Amino acid sequence: MTDAEYDVIVLGAGPAGENAAAYAIAGSDRTAALVERELFGGECSYWACIPSKALLRPGAVLDLGESMPGVTVSGPQVADVLARRDAFVHDHDDSSQVEWAKSARIDPIRGAGRLAGERLVEVDTGDGVRVLRARHAVVLATGTTAAIPNIPGVREALPWTSRDATALTVVPRRVAIVGGGVVACETATWLAELGAEEVTLLVRGDRLLPRVEPFAAGLVLRGLRDTGVVTVRLRTEPHLVSRRDPADTGVGRIHGGPVTVVFDGGELEVDELVVATGRAPSTEHLGLDTVGLPAGYVEVDDQLTVRAVPGEWLYAVGDVNHRAALTHMGKYQARVCGDVIAARAEGKPLDLPRYTASADHQQVPQVVYTAPELAAVGLTEQQARDAGHAVDTVELDIEVAGSSLSRDDFHGRAKLVVDTAADRLLGATFVGPDMGEQLHAATIAVVGRVPLETLWNAVPAFPTVSEFWLRLLEARRER
Repeated sequence: MTDAEYDVIVLGAGPAGENAAAYAIAGSDRTAALVERELFGGECSYWACIPSKALLRPGAVLDLGESMPGVTVSGPQVADVLARRDAFVHDHDDSSQVEWAKSARIDPIRGAGRLAGERLVEVDTGDGVRVLRARHAVVLATGTTAAIPNIPGVREALPWTSRDATALTVVPRRVAIVGGGVVACETATWLAELGAEEVTLLVRGDRLLPRVEPFAAGLVLRGLRDTGVVTVRLRTEPHLVSRRDPADTGVGRIHGGPVTVVFDGGELEVDELVVATGRAPSTEHLGLDTVGLPAGYVEVDDQLTVRAVPGEWLYAVGDVNHRAALTHMGKYQARVCGDVIAARAEGKPLDLPRYTASADHQQVPQVVYTAPELAAVGLTEQQARDAGHAVDTVELDIEVAGSSLSRDDFHGRAKLVVDTAADRLLGATFVGPDMGEQLHAATIAVVGRVPLETLWNAVPAFPTVSEFWLRLLEARRER
Protein backbone atom coordinates (compact mmCIF):
# COMPACT_ATOMS: atom_id res chain seq x y z
CA MET A 1 0.00 0.00 0.00
CA THR A 2 1.25 3.50 -0.83
CA ASP A 3 0.23 6.73 0.87
CA ALA A 4 0.61 8.91 -2.20
CA GLU A 5 1.59 8.81 -5.85
CA TYR A 6 3.51 11.45 -7.76
CA ASP A 7 4.90 11.64 -11.27
CA VAL A 8 8.30 12.63 -9.90
CA ILE A 9 9.83 12.20 -6.45
CA VAL A 10 13.09 13.99 -5.62
CA LEU A 11 15.17 13.04 -2.59
CA GLY A 12 17.16 16.07 -1.48
CA ALA A 13 15.92 19.66 -1.62
CA GLY A 14 19.11 21.52 -2.35
CA PRO A 15 19.51 23.61 -5.52
CA ALA A 16 19.94 20.51 -7.70
CA GLY A 17 16.86 18.79 -6.29
CA GLU A 18 14.76 21.92 -6.60
CA ASN A 19 15.74 22.40 -10.23
CA ALA A 20 15.14 18.77 -11.13
CA ALA A 21 11.63 18.85 -9.69
CA ALA A 22 10.75 22.19 -11.26
CA TYR A 23 11.99 21.29 -14.76
CA ALA A 24 10.39 17.85 -14.71
CA ILE A 25 6.89 19.27 -14.25
CA ALA A 26 7.22 22.66 -15.99
CA GLY A 27 4.33 23.53 -18.30
CA SER A 28 2.43 20.34 -17.51
CA ASP A 29 -0.04 18.84 -15.09
CA ARG A 30 2.56 16.43 -13.73
CA THR A 31 3.05 16.29 -9.96
CA ALA A 32 6.24 16.29 -7.92
CA ALA A 33 7.29 15.73 -4.34
CA LEU A 34 10.49 17.14 -2.83
CA VAL A 35 11.74 15.21 0.21
CA GLU A 36 14.26 16.76 2.60
CA ARG A 37 15.56 15.52 5.95
CA GLU A 38 17.20 18.81 6.98
CA LEU A 39 16.63 22.29 5.51
CA PHE A 40 14.92 22.97 2.20
CA GLY A 41 17.55 24.82 0.18
CA GLY A 42 20.30 22.37 1.05
CA GLU A 43 23.99 22.61 1.88
CA CYS A 44 24.75 25.43 -0.55
CA SER A 45 22.14 27.77 0.85
CA TYR A 46 22.97 27.41 4.53
CA TRP A 47 26.46 25.96 5.02
CA ALA A 48 28.49 26.26 1.81
CA CYS A 49 28.45 28.66 -1.17
CA ILE A 50 26.12 31.34 0.17
CA PRO A 51 27.55 31.84 3.67
CA SER A 52 31.16 31.39 2.58
CA LYS A 53 30.88 34.10 -0.06
CA ALA A 54 29.09 36.34 2.43
CA LEU A 55 32.09 35.94 4.74
CA LEU A 56 34.65 36.49 1.98
CA ARG A 57 33.21 39.52 0.21
CA PRO A 58 33.85 42.11 2.97
CA GLY A 59 37.57 41.32 2.90
CA ALA A 60 37.66 41.77 -0.87
CA VAL A 61 35.88 45.11 -0.58
CA LEU A 62 38.23 46.24 2.17
CA ASP A 63 41.24 45.24 0.07
CA LEU A 64 39.91 47.26 -2.88
CA GLY A 65 39.29 50.31 -0.69
CA GLU A 66 42.79 50.17 0.75
CA SER A 67 44.20 50.17 -2.78
CA MET A 68 42.51 53.43 -3.75
CA PRO A 69 44.13 56.76 -2.83
CA GLY A 70 41.67 59.17 -1.27
CA VAL A 71 39.43 56.41 0.07
CA THR A 72 39.32 55.94 3.84
CA VAL A 73 38.40 52.47 5.07
CA SER A 74 38.35 50.66 8.36
CA GLY A 75 38.66 46.96 9.11
CA PRO A 76 35.69 44.61 8.93
CA GLN A 77 33.34 44.72 11.89
CA VAL A 78 32.98 41.05 12.69
CA ALA A 79 29.52 41.35 14.21
CA ASP A 80 28.22 43.13 11.12
CA VAL A 81 29.83 40.61 8.77
CA LEU A 82 28.25 37.72 10.66
CA ALA A 83 24.89 39.49 10.74
CA ARG A 84 24.99 39.95 6.96
CA ARG A 85 25.87 36.28 6.56
CA ASP A 86 22.96 35.34 8.83
CA ALA A 87 20.62 37.44 6.70
CA PHE A 88 21.68 35.55 3.57
CA VAL A 89 21.07 32.18 5.23
CA HIS A 90 17.79 33.44 6.75
CA ASP A 91 19.05 32.44 10.21
CA HIS A 92 18.69 28.83 9.03
CA ASP A 93 14.95 29.27 8.56
CA ASP A 94 13.86 27.48 5.40
CA SER A 95 10.24 28.64 5.34
CA SER A 96 10.78 30.75 2.21
CA GLN A 97 12.18 27.70 0.37
CA VAL A 98 9.19 25.64 1.42
CA GLU A 99 6.86 28.35 0.15
CA TRP A 100 8.77 28.48 -3.15
CA ALA A 101 8.23 24.74 -3.61
CA LYS A 102 4.52 25.11 -3.00
CA SER A 103 4.31 28.03 -5.42
CA ALA A 104 5.99 25.84 -8.07
CA ARG A 105 3.36 23.12 -7.51
CA ILE A 106 5.92 20.89 -5.78
CA ASP A 107 4.81 19.10 -2.62
CA PRO A 108 7.48 19.60 0.11
CA ILE A 109 7.79 16.63 2.45
CA ARG A 110 10.04 16.92 5.48
CA GLY A 111 11.63 13.67 6.55
CA ALA A 112 14.34 11.10 5.87
CA GLY A 113 13.66 9.56 2.47
CA ARG A 114 15.03 6.29 1.18
CA LEU A 115 14.46 3.99 -1.77
CA ALA A 116 12.27 1.00 -1.00
CA GLY A 117 12.22 -0.75 -4.37
CA GLU A 118 11.37 0.11 -7.97
CA ARG A 119 9.75 3.58 -8.06
CA LEU A 120 9.08 3.35 -4.31
CA VAL A 121 10.24 5.79 -1.64
CA GLU A 122 9.80 5.56 2.12
CA VAL A 123 9.85 8.78 4.14
CA ASP A 124 10.31 8.75 7.91
CA THR A 125 8.56 11.96 8.91
CA GLY A 126 9.10 11.53 12.62
CA ASP A 127 5.41 10.82 13.06
CA GLY A 128 5.53 7.64 11.02
CA VAL A 129 6.64 6.28 7.65
CA ARG A 130 4.98 7.35 4.41
CA VAL A 131 5.31 5.20 1.30
CA LEU A 132 5.36 7.13 -1.99
CA ARG A 133 5.23 5.78 -5.53
CA ALA A 134 6.64 7.54 -8.60
CA ARG A 135 4.86 7.13 -11.93
CA HIS A 136 7.81 8.36 -13.99
CA ALA A 137 10.95 9.12 -12.00
CA VAL A 138 12.80 9.19 -8.71
CA VAL A 139 15.72 11.60 -8.54
CA LEU A 140 18.56 11.28 -6.03
CA ALA A 141 19.92 14.69 -5.07
CA THR A 142 21.20 14.06 -1.56
CA GLY A 143 24.66 15.56 -2.04
CA THR A 144 27.67 14.88 0.15
CA THR A 145 28.86 15.42 3.71
CA ALA A 146 32.24 16.43 5.06
CA ALA A 147 34.63 13.50 5.35
CA ILE A 148 36.53 13.15 8.64
CA PRO A 149 40.10 11.96 8.05
CA ASN A 150 41.35 8.77 9.66
CA ILE A 151 43.74 10.46 12.10
CA PRO A 152 44.01 9.03 15.62
CA GLY A 153 42.10 11.22 18.05
CA VAL A 154 40.52 13.51 15.47
CA ARG A 155 36.92 12.36 15.91
CA GLU A 156 37.18 12.51 19.67
CA ALA A 157 38.45 16.09 19.38
CA LEU A 158 35.15 17.17 17.72
CA PRO A 159 36.83 19.25 15.01
CA TRP A 160 35.09 21.84 12.91
CA THR A 161 33.93 20.83 9.45
CA SER A 162 32.96 23.21 6.66
CA ARG A 163 29.56 23.70 8.31
CA ASP A 164 31.16 25.04 11.48
CA ALA A 165 33.56 27.22 9.52
CA THR A 166 30.80 28.92 7.52
CA ALA A 167 28.45 29.16 10.51
CA LEU A 168 31.07 30.40 12.95
CA THR A 169 29.79 32.53 15.82
CA VAL A 170 33.25 33.50 17.08
CA VAL A 171 36.60 33.83 15.31
CA PRO A 172 39.13 31.51 16.98
CA ARG A 173 42.43 33.17 17.79
CA ARG A 174 44.53 30.18 16.68
CA VAL A 175 43.31 27.74 14.02
CA ALA A 176 44.75 24.71 12.25
CA ILE A 177 43.19 23.61 8.97
CA VAL A 178 43.86 20.11 7.65
CA GLY A 179 43.67 20.19 3.87
CA GLY A 180 44.81 22.20 0.89
CA GLY A 181 41.76 22.33 -1.37
CA VAL A 182 39.16 24.99 -2.06
CA VAL A 183 37.43 24.78 1.34
CA ALA A 184 40.72 24.95 3.20
CA CYS A 185 42.02 27.93 1.21
CA GLU A 186 38.79 29.92 1.38
CA THR A 187 38.38 29.22 5.10
CA ALA A 188 41.94 30.39 5.79
CA THR A 189 41.20 33.55 3.79
CA TRP A 190 38.14 34.66 5.72
CA LEU A 191 39.55 33.67 9.11
CA ALA A 192 42.59 35.85 8.45
CA GLU A 193 40.40 38.71 7.21
CA LEU A 194 38.09 38.47 10.22
CA GLY A 195 40.86 38.70 12.78
CA ALA A 196 42.30 35.27 13.54
CA GLU A 197 45.85 35.78 14.76
CA GLU A 198 47.37 32.46 13.68
CA VAL A 199 46.03 30.23 10.89
CA THR A 200 48.03 27.16 9.90
CA LEU A 201 47.25 24.98 6.87
CA LEU A 202 48.56 21.43 7.13
CA VAL A 203 48.74 20.15 3.56
CA ARG A 204 49.62 16.54 2.80
CA GLY A 205 50.73 17.27 -0.78
CA ASP A 206 53.47 19.47 -2.18
CA ARG A 207 51.09 22.26 -3.30
CA LEU A 208 47.71 23.79 -2.72
CA LEU A 209 44.77 23.22 -5.06
CA PRO A 210 46.19 20.23 -6.95
CA ARG A 211 43.62 20.34 -9.77
CA VAL A 212 44.43 23.87 -10.98
CA GLU A 213 47.33 25.26 -12.99
CA PRO A 214 50.52 25.27 -10.91
CA PHE A 215 51.08 29.02 -11.39
CA ALA A 216 47.59 29.71 -10.03
CA ALA A 217 48.12 27.54 -6.97
CA GLY A 218 51.41 29.32 -6.39
CA LEU A 219 49.78 32.75 -6.48
CA VAL A 220 47.11 31.64 -4.00
CA LEU A 221 49.86 30.27 -1.73
CA ARG A 222 51.73 33.57 -1.90
CA GLY A 223 48.54 35.49 -1.20
CA LEU A 224 47.82 33.46 1.92
CA ARG A 225 51.35 33.82 3.23
CA ASP A 226 51.38 37.55 2.49
CA THR A 227 48.58 38.06 5.02
CA GLY A 228 51.15 37.68 7.78
CA VAL A 229 48.61 35.50 9.58
CA VAL A 230 48.50 32.30 7.51
CA THR A 231 51.24 29.69 7.66
CA VAL A 232 51.14 26.94 5.03
CA ARG A 233 53.00 23.73 5.83
CA LEU A 234 53.29 21.59 2.71
CA ARG A 235 54.08 17.86 2.80
CA THR A 236 52.74 17.80 6.36
CA GLU A 237 50.21 15.29 7.62
CA PRO A 238 48.96 15.13 11.23
CA HIS A 239 49.33 11.72 12.85
CA LEU A 240 47.80 12.44 16.27
CA VAL A 241 45.18 14.87 17.56
CA SER A 242 44.10 15.45 21.16
CA ARG A 243 41.84 17.97 22.85
CA ARG A 244 41.34 19.09 26.40
CA ASP A 245 37.70 18.89 27.50
CA PRO A 246 36.01 18.38 24.11
CA ALA A 247 32.39 19.52 24.17
CA ASP A 248 29.57 19.50 21.63
CA THR A 249 28.79 23.19 22.00
CA GLY A 250 26.96 23.54 18.69
CA VAL A 251 27.76 24.32 15.08
CA GLY A 252 30.16 27.23 14.70
CA ARG A 253 31.14 27.40 18.37
CA ILE A 254 34.49 26.45 19.90
CA HIS A 255 34.23 22.74 20.69
CA GLY A 256 36.10 22.66 24.00
CA GLY A 257 39.61 23.38 25.16
CA PRO A 258 42.85 23.72 23.20
CA VAL A 259 43.68 21.17 20.49
CA THR A 260 47.13 19.66 20.07
CA VAL A 261 48.05 18.49 16.59
CA VAL A 262 51.16 16.32 16.26
CA PHE A 263 52.89 15.99 12.88
CA ASP A 264 56.29 14.99 11.59
CA GLY A 265 58.73 17.54 12.84
CA GLY A 266 56.65 19.14 15.54
CA GLU A 267 53.32 19.84 17.13
CA LEU A 268 50.88 22.71 17.22
CA GLU A 269 48.41 23.93 19.84
CA VAL A 270 45.36 25.77 18.54
CA ASP A 271 41.96 26.90 19.77
CA GLU A 272 40.11 25.10 16.96
CA LEU A 273 40.83 22.49 14.33
CA VAL A 274 39.13 22.52 10.92
CA VAL A 275 39.11 19.37 8.78
CA ALA A 276 38.76 20.10 5.06
CA THR A 277 39.91 16.85 3.49
CA GLY A 278 37.10 16.07 1.10
CA ARG A 279 33.49 14.94 0.96
CA ALA A 280 31.64 11.63 1.16
CA PRO A 281 28.35 10.77 -0.62
CA SER A 282 25.19 11.05 1.49
CA THR A 283 23.90 7.64 0.45
CA GLU A 284 24.54 5.49 3.51
CA HIS A 285 20.89 5.37 4.52
CA LEU A 286 19.39 5.91 1.07
CA GLY A 287 18.28 2.33 0.41
CA LEU A 288 20.48 1.85 -2.64
CA ASP A 289 20.59 -1.87 -1.95
CA THR A 290 16.83 -2.14 -2.55
CA VAL A 291 17.43 -1.43 -6.24
CA GLY A 292 20.66 -3.39 -6.55
CA LEU A 293 23.13 -0.54 -6.16
CA PRO A 294 26.29 -0.61 -4.02
CA ALA A 295 26.98 1.98 -1.35
CA GLY A 296 28.80 5.16 -2.35
CA TYR A 297 28.49 7.49 -5.31
CA VAL A 298 25.80 6.76 -7.92
CA GLU A 299 27.02 6.43 -11.51
CA VAL A 300 24.88 8.02 -14.22
CA ASP A 301 24.90 8.50 -17.99
CA ASP A 302 24.69 11.83 -19.78
CA GLN A 303 20.91 11.93 -19.33
CA LEU A 304 21.60 11.61 -15.58
CA THR A 305 19.91 8.18 -15.59
CA VAL A 306 21.44 5.73 -13.10
CA ARG A 307 23.40 3.25 -15.21
CA ALA A 308 22.94 0.06 -13.22
CA VAL A 309 19.16 0.29 -12.73
CA PRO A 310 16.97 -0.79 -15.67
CA GLY A 311 13.79 0.96 -16.71
CA GLU A 312 14.99 4.61 -17.00
CA TRP A 313 13.18 5.69 -13.83
CA LEU A 314 16.04 6.42 -11.42
CA TYR A 315 18.23 9.52 -11.80
CA ALA A 316 20.97 11.20 -9.77
CA VAL A 317 22.07 14.84 -9.93
CA GLY A 318 24.61 16.98 -8.12
CA ASP A 319 27.44 15.88 -5.86
CA VAL A 320 25.95 12.42 -5.31
CA ASN A 321 26.88 11.32 -8.85
CA HIS A 322 30.51 12.46 -8.48
CA ARG A 323 30.72 14.17 -11.88
CA ALA A 324 31.38 17.77 -10.79
CA ALA A 325 30.93 18.72 -7.14
CA LEU A 326 29.87 22.33 -7.66
CA THR A 327 26.47 23.90 -7.06
CA HIS A 328 26.22 25.44 -10.51
CA MET A 329 27.05 22.11 -12.12
CA GLY A 330 24.50 20.31 -9.97
CA LYS A 331 21.85 22.79 -11.05
CA TYR A 332 22.94 22.35 -14.68
CA GLN A 333 22.62 18.58 -14.39
CA ALA A 334 19.23 19.00 -12.74
CA ARG A 335 17.96 21.12 -15.64
CA VAL A 336 19.06 18.44 -18.08
CA CYS A 337 17.58 15.71 -15.87
CA GLY A 338 14.25 17.50 -15.51
CA ASP A 339 13.99 18.03 -19.25
CA VAL A 340 14.82 14.35 -19.88
CA ILE A 341 12.15 13.21 -17.41
CA ALA A 342 9.59 15.50 -19.06
CA ALA A 343 10.52 14.33 -22.56
CA ARG A 344 10.30 10.67 -21.62
CA ALA A 345 6.98 11.24 -19.87
CA GLU A 346 5.63 12.84 -23.05
CA GLY A 347 7.19 10.32 -25.43
CA LYS A 348 9.52 12.84 -27.06
CA PRO A 349 12.89 11.91 -28.58
CA LEU A 350 16.07 12.94 -26.72
CA ASP A 351 17.84 14.31 -29.79
CA LEU A 352 18.31 17.96 -28.72
CA PRO A 353 21.46 19.20 -26.95
CA ARG A 354 19.49 20.17 -23.85
CA TYR A 355 18.85 16.49 -23.15
CA THR A 356 22.55 15.67 -22.77
CA ALA A 357 24.82 16.82 -19.96
CA SER A 358 28.06 17.62 -21.74
CA ALA A 359 29.42 20.62 -19.85
CA ASP A 360 30.69 18.50 -16.97
CA HIS A 361 33.02 16.74 -19.39
CA GLN A 362 36.14 18.95 -19.47
CA GLN A 363 34.19 22.23 -19.59
CA VAL A 364 33.56 22.94 -15.90
CA PRO A 365 33.91 26.54 -14.64
CA GLN A 366 34.95 27.23 -11.05
CA VAL A 367 35.89 30.23 -8.94
CA VAL A 368 38.01 30.03 -5.78
CA TYR A 369 37.33 33.14 -3.70
CA THR A 370 40.76 33.55 -2.19
CA ALA A 371 42.90 36.71 -2.33
CA PRO A 372 43.83 36.74 -5.18
CA GLU A 373 40.73 35.21 -6.70
CA LEU A 374 41.18 32.20 -8.97
CA ALA A 375 38.83 31.49 -11.88
CA ALA A 376 39.22 28.59 -14.28
CA VAL A 377 37.29 26.64 -16.89
CA GLY A 378 38.05 23.54 -18.91
CA LEU A 379 41.36 21.69 -18.97
CA THR A 380 44.69 22.62 -17.49
CA GLU A 381 47.74 22.26 -19.70
CA GLN A 382 48.67 18.94 -18.11
CA GLN A 383 45.13 17.60 -18.35
CA ALA A 384 44.98 18.56 -22.02
CA ARG A 385 48.26 16.83 -22.78
CA ASP A 386 47.19 13.74 -20.84
CA ALA A 387 44.01 13.66 -22.92
CA GLY A 388 46.09 13.50 -26.10
CA HIS A 389 45.56 17.03 -27.43
CA ALA A 390 48.19 18.91 -29.38
CA VAL A 391 48.61 21.87 -27.06
CA ASP A 392 49.93 25.39 -27.15
CA THR A 393 49.71 27.80 -24.22
CA VAL A 394 49.94 31.51 -23.71
CA GLU A 395 50.48 32.99 -20.26
CA LEU A 396 51.07 36.58 -19.18
CA ASP A 397 50.45 39.14 -16.48
CA ILE A 398 47.18 41.04 -16.66
CA GLU A 399 48.44 44.56 -17.33
CA VAL A 400 45.99 46.72 -19.24
CA ALA A 401 44.55 50.18 -18.74
CA GLY A 402 41.38 48.78 -17.25
CA SER A 403 43.20 46.82 -14.57
CA SER A 404 45.36 49.80 -13.63
CA LEU A 405 42.29 52.00 -13.34
CA SER A 406 40.40 49.42 -11.30
CA ARG A 407 42.94 49.60 -8.47
CA ASP A 408 46.46 50.91 -7.94
CA ASP A 409 47.97 47.59 -6.90
CA PHE A 410 46.35 45.28 -9.44
CA HIS A 411 48.29 42.04 -9.80
CA GLY A 412 47.00 39.22 -11.94
CA ARG A 413 47.97 36.55 -14.39
CA ALA A 414 46.14 34.67 -17.14
CA LYS A 415 46.74 31.49 -19.10
CA LEU A 416 45.03 29.97 -22.11
CA VAL A 417 45.34 26.33 -23.17
CA VAL A 418 44.85 26.01 -26.93
CA ASP A 419 44.13 22.95 -29.06
CA THR A 420 46.46 23.69 -31.97
CA ALA A 421 44.77 21.19 -34.30
CA ALA A 422 41.35 22.83 -33.94
CA ASP A 423 42.58 26.36 -33.08
CA ARG A 424 40.23 26.61 -30.11
CA LEU A 425 40.38 26.99 -26.35
CA LEU A 426 40.52 23.90 -24.17
CA GLY A 427 40.93 25.80 -20.93
CA ALA A 428 41.58 29.15 -19.31
CA THR A 429 42.81 30.22 -15.88
CA PHE A 430 42.73 33.74 -14.50
CA VAL A 431 44.14 34.88 -11.14
CA GLY A 432 43.59 38.34 -9.75
CA PRO A 433 40.99 40.62 -8.15
CA ASP A 434 37.40 39.80 -9.18
CA MET A 435 38.53 37.33 -11.83
CA GLY A 436 35.34 35.35 -11.35
CA GLU A 437 33.52 38.10 -13.23
CA GLN A 438 35.84 37.54 -16.21
CA LEU A 439 35.26 33.79 -16.40
CA HIS A 440 32.02 33.46 -18.33
CA ALA A 441 33.53 34.78 -21.55
CA ALA A 442 36.09 31.97 -21.38
CA THR A 443 33.38 29.44 -20.56
CA ILE A 444 31.43 30.46 -23.65
CA ALA A 445 34.57 30.19 -25.79
CA VAL A 446 35.38 26.71 -24.43
CA VAL A 447 31.84 25.30 -24.57
CA GLY A 448 31.10 26.97 -27.90
CA ARG A 449 34.38 25.71 -29.41
CA VAL A 450 35.03 29.22 -30.71
CA PRO A 451 38.09 29.39 -32.99
CA LEU A 452 40.76 31.81 -31.85
CA GLU A 453 40.52 33.56 -35.23
CA THR A 454 36.89 34.32 -34.38
CA LEU A 455 37.87 35.75 -30.98
CA TRP A 456 39.78 38.52 -32.79
CA ASN A 457 36.35 39.94 -33.64
CA ALA A 458 35.20 39.86 -30.00
CA VAL A 459 36.46 43.33 -29.13
CA PRO A 460 36.88 44.10 -25.41
CA ALA A 461 35.56 47.49 -24.36
CA PHE A 462 38.12 50.10 -23.32
CA PRO A 463 39.15 50.67 -20.59
CA THR A 464 38.01 47.44 -18.93
CA VAL A 465 39.97 44.66 -17.28
CA SER A 466 38.70 42.30 -19.99
CA GLU A 467 41.11 43.92 -22.44
CA PHE A 468 43.63 41.32 -21.25
CA TRP A 469 41.91 38.97 -23.73
CA LEU A 470 43.37 41.06 -26.53
CA ARG A 471 46.84 40.85 -24.99
CA LEU A 472 46.58 37.06 -24.79
CA LEU A 473 45.61 36.80 -28.45
CA GLU A 474 48.40 39.19 -29.45
CA ALA A 475 50.96 37.19 -27.48
CA ARG A 476 50.03 34.00 -29.31
CA ARG A 477 50.01 35.70 -32.74
CA GLU A 478 53.56 36.97 -32.20
CA ARG A 479 55.00 33.47 -31.89
